[in-house]
Amino acid sequence: MENGATFLFDVSLILIFANLGGLLAKKLKQPGVLGQILAGLLIGPAILNIVEPGEFIANMAEIGVILLMFIAGMETDLEELRKSAGSSLAVAMGGIILPFILGFIAIKLLFPIGGNKEAVYTGVILTATSISITVQALREFGKIREKVGVTTLGAAIMDDVLGIVLLTIVVGITSPEQGENPMIVIAKIVLFFVLAIILGRIFVTFMNKHSSKMLRNRNVAALAIIICFILAFAAQEFGVAAIIGAYFSGIVFSLTPYRNRISHDVHNIAYTLFTPVFFVNIGLSVEFQGSVEIILPVIFIVLAAVMGKILGSGIGARLTGFKTREALQIGIGMIPRAEVALIVANLGKNSGMINNTIFTSTILMVIITTIITPPLLKLAFKAD
Repeated sequence: MENGATFLFDVSLILIFANLGGLLAKKLKQPGVLGQILAGLLIGPAILNIVEPGEFIANMAEIGVILLMFIAGMETDLEELRKSAGSSLAVAMGGIILPFILGFIAIKLLFPIGGNKEAVYTGVILTATSISITVQALREFGKIREKVGVTTLGAAIMDDVLGIVLLTIVVGITSPEQGENPMIVIAKIVLFFVLAIILGRIFVTFMNKHSSKMLRNRNVAALAIIICFILAFAAQEFGVAAIIGAYFSGIVFSLTPYRNRISHDVHNIAYTLFTPVFFVNIGLSVEFQGSVEIILPVIFIVLAAVMGKILGSGIGARLTGFKTREALQIGIGMIPRAEVALIVANLGKNSGMINNTIFTSTILMVIITTIITPPLLKLAFKAD
């Protein structure tokens, strides 16, 4: 009972500070998500240490990001997404190639005596974008259904998948005993998308034809959340990020007659409880122990992460017809790193591919890129 009471108190504190942080940020004309992340920093181990991150909080946060991506899928203009596929691929490729090169150079400058393995692996860490922060900022700015927002979403999904393939290839080459065959990984990813598209089409057809009798007076949002969770789990099992499965399920339900009803109900559930916990949990994960000796590595890695996306993704956007300001908006939207970068960094540390300094610097890079993206996006969209 004591543990249960402690957990309830922690969740209460998280929600109180999430709401206060969001309100204060909006008063200062900043995105609410920035205030929630900083609220996590304040109450977490980094400053006041009144709430400690734990497994249950992490699980709630995971549900929060999955529901956030489901809502983003429901709000995506599918026709615009199809039109932007070529641009998204160019943005994704630029956002993979340049961060990889800059990450490699940064580690070679920091550790000139070391081998190429750490440099290559750090480059891989910097490739994958975490779109959840950008999604929330784009929603607040009303840009998620516009061409810039749709292209950024599409590019982030593509570079997530391509980043996983790149990681598999690198691990397979540098440590064959730890890696899975890259061709198997690619085949599993392709199979997931093929199955998802086929089953999605069948489901949409069924819902449009027969659901009016079956679901007229029932809680359709419950069905949507169940399918969202199943598809998120399936995506992870196939080697694709769970948030991609959630995003795809949102697109599927956006094509049904219940789009507005589901969006309203899921939005209330997500933003009342789970999504605030996700953003606060990012701040809770920060600790500033031993930060003095890693200042230089953090600066190098953060610069490589930020400039790699702004320039790499921005060049890809410019080459596909976007104006300079739009290319800058897309590049900034691709800056955040979170789930995939943390997973890859943890794998690298456990397998001995990166040292503790690079690992700690990566964690701080994730936090910094997460915090700076919303205000930078606000500045980039200010003149629109």
